[in-house]
Amino acid sequence: MSHLVKQEQPQEAATIERTRESATYTPRFDIWENDDEMILYGDLPGVMPEDLDVRFEKPVLTIHGKVSPRHNDIKFLHGEYGIGDFHRTFTIGEAIDTDKISAELKNGVLTVHLPKSEKVKPRRIEVTCG
Repeated sequence: MSHLVKQEQPQEAATIERTRESATYTPRFDIWENDDEMILYGDLPGVMPEDLDVRFEKPVLTIHGKVSPRHNDIKFLHGEYGIGDFHRTFTIGEAIDTDKISAELKNGVLTVHLPKSEKVKPRRIEVTCG
């Protein structure tokens, strides 16, 4: 795992935990890195943007939301999609330019862009003739 982002929860399948009021679950995230940024991809099927809260409070990025049941009138034989509240946290390293963090939700996938600060990006050093 890169030193730029640390997962706060184990890398497991979406697990469901029963609480007194409702079920909560842990969505899956993939983390990708290139020279300019790190990107978190989270599978959040059924989540609406208004039910999603993404916050950064140094040094923690928190993703919290709710998935409503898709079919109230159907009793499933088996269900694997998370329904209810979800919560994920990631510790963000100092190499991320936290003022430029952005997020978008499209087709059930949350994409969080974590741009690297200029001081940690690779740069080409020009070699001159001496």
